[in-house]
Amino acid sequence: MKDKVFDKHLAPGTAFEFNHEVADVFDDMVSRSVPFYDEIHRILLDIVDRACPTLETVYDLGCSTGTTISIISKHVANRDVPPHFIGIDNSASMLEKCRTKIDASGVTDCILQCQNIEDTEIVDADLVIMNYTLQFLDPDKRQQVLGNIYNSLRDGGVFMLSEKIRVDEEHIHALLTELYYDFKRRNGYSELEIAQKREALENVLRPITPEQQLEALREAGFTKIDMIFRWYNFASYIGIR
Repeated sequence: MKDKVFDKHLAPGTAFEFNHEVADVFDDMVSRSVPFYDEIHRILLDIVDRACPTLETVYDLGCSTGTTISIISKHVANRDVPPHFIGIDNSASMLEKCRTKIDASGVTDCILQCQNIEDTEIVDADLVIMNYTLQFLDPDKRQQVLGNIYNSLRDGGVFMLSEKIRVDEEHIHALLTELYYDFKRRNGYSELEIAQKREALENVLRPITPEQQLEALREAGFTKIDMIFRWYNFASYIGIR
């Protein structure tokens, strides 16, 4: 279904939420709103090939509709031991779509849990993925979550994080924001949709700078970290235990 969530006038102060309406159109929304969304998955699969020779346990924190789990499962289908997937999301509507998708994709070993990420116990992970999710968490709880992820990884385990980012320099931040809106315009979003989604995400999606993100990863315990992808105001990071 095509994303039309913000193509009608909404009441002022309407906050974005991952409800049933958003879940129904999420795959279209994310493909048209997140630049290089498919390429981020390609990078993730390359990392799995090179850095995850053992892939027994995979956590997807903020698994949404299950695209990432389905893609990884298909990619490693020929491995002797298929991975055990744990998908975490606090939206029951998203998990309903996720279950349908992973079942259709032939994913056989996957547990889905409807809960907050900060309340999730992560155990003996080979790979933890958190794409475009940390940015929605309470900033006061993010460090705890990153620390839990680091402590949960086996030696050599990989953490991949993708986020929208903020730039401190005001002029450049404004420029990157407009370039991002140009991207959305090219993908068919109207000025009304862009403006209303921006307002709905205010105080819901709270990005930080790359420097702050890397420092947070160091504070969590990671010493092997780097930014591995950036497009204007979006970035992906890797951390290896």
